[in-house]
Amino acid sequence: MSVERYERNDSSTTGQVLKTLAANPDAVFIGAAGTPGVLPEAGLVERGYRGKIYQTHGIASEEFLKMGGKNVEGTFVPLAPVLVAEDLPDSHPAKKASLEFVSKYEAIPGAGARSPFAAYLWDGAVLLDAAAKVASKTAKPGTVEFRRALRDALERLKDVNATNGSYTMSPTNHNGLDDRGRVMTQIRNGKWKLAN
Repeated sequence: MSVERYERNDSSTTGQVLKTLAANPDAVFIGAAGTPGVLPEAGLVERGYRGKIYQTHGIASEEFLKMGGKNVEGTFVPLAPVLVAEDLPDSHPAKKASLEFVSKYEAIPGAGARSPFAAYLWDGAVLLDAAAKVASKTAKPGTVEFRRALRDALERLKDVNATNGSYTMSPTNHNGLDDRGRVMTQIRNGKWKLAN
């Protein structure tokens, strides 16, 4: 096993790539965010590496796909379901909400391709709306009592479907997502696709 590091503003990862290749790995995991994640992967591919490459959800952007081009084809990335909404089975709790979000988001002039970051905000609004409906039954908005009721309602939400999956919250779980809140994707033809 080889563990190599590089900085976001590095212009070369040749040394790290060569050390990684010397370890003859079956797979490589690149922990990067944004377009700097292209650099080590491109270096591996350009030097003949043909094993599996995994990246994190931190690279999930159209810029990464454009900058990486053919060098990132085949890469595996765990992502929010919204990025592959059309590929999800109809039974997936995020499919309907994701397709609705994508339709509305991509209709905004200048919005461009779907964004997991915009979808996170969308889900926050979905959760807040669901909790506000409950909280407003027991307290007046704008009061301390309403804020407490809102918090309590958020912590009691169950099976609220949104773009990232189905949320069930609790006082000790403010993430609320189960394993359906991420899917394994693979970059194919310059697009995020649900991995087989």
